[in-house]
Amino acid sequence: MPLRDLLMTALMALAVSATTVQAQSRYGIGRAATPEEIAGWNLDIGRDGSGLPVGSGTVSHGHDVFAQQCAACHGEKGEGAVGDRLIGGQGTLATQNPVRTVGSYWPYAPTLFDYIRRAMPQNAPQSLSTDDVYAVSAYILSLNGLLPGDATLDATSLSAIRMPNRDGFRSDPRPDVK
Repeated sequence: MPLRDLLMTALMALAVSATTVQAQSRYGIGRAATPEEIAGWNLDIGRDGSGLPVGSGTVSHGHDVFAQQCAACHGEKGEGAVGDRLIGGQGTLATQNPVRTVGSYWPYAPTLFDYIRRAMPQNAPQSLSTDDVYAVSAYILSLNGLLPGDATLDATSLSAIRMPNRDGFRSDPRPDVK
């Protein structure tokens, strides 16, 4: 676990513990969260790939998982349906009709893994295995022409992908906006 994550976990544990002790003494309910419980919520992935778990997934396995878990909302090939469109749109962001997709708008590939793991499928977030999340990420990146169809994705290969819009975001220059 990176030092930053270890420190954040420790600080969260102290804060939760202090709040819980106060609640316990005041109301006689609650308990301090265990380090394991806190670690279960510490799932963030950095844009550089820091925090990516061990595992891997192939584009072909991603196709199967996508068909079962994602296609009902995002279309058979990510073209969009009830859910957002995930493919295409390259070269449209500066036009009158920008098409914001994983392939055109998303700046960092590891954050795709983070989003899928946390929020998808919408009806059962965090239900996919780590390998399934790598596989679905691989499939979506492949549909956008960012990975070959026979690719296997893991923490190293995912972190190495340079997204088309990586340099398309600019920090707000106003000093009061962070």
